[in-house]
Amino acid sequence: MVKSFGQLARKVNQRLKDLSDADNLEILRAIPAARCHELGGERKGELAVDVSGNYRMIFEPNHDPTPRKTDGGLNWEQITKIQINEIEDYH
Repeated sequence: MVKSFGQLARKVNQRLKDLSDADNLEILRAIPAARCHELGGERKGELAVDVSGNYRMIFEPNHDPTPRKTDGGLNWEQITKIQINEIEDYH
């Protein structure tokens, strides 16, 4: 991990632990430093959590179909599996 992420390795590991420990994404949304949120535009359907100032971990629900509420929004409590797509510097 340190080879790939250097000084970010500790924060990446912490965010991976947060994801692993959460029974669902609603729990992860309660961690202010994670700032779990939906992405838009070309990344619609993906979500992100902050790793550090400029870095975020991009992932998507790994459900077929993705759990949704009647209004079409994500049902965060029913999302229990994800696929991590990348960790990126978005600035």
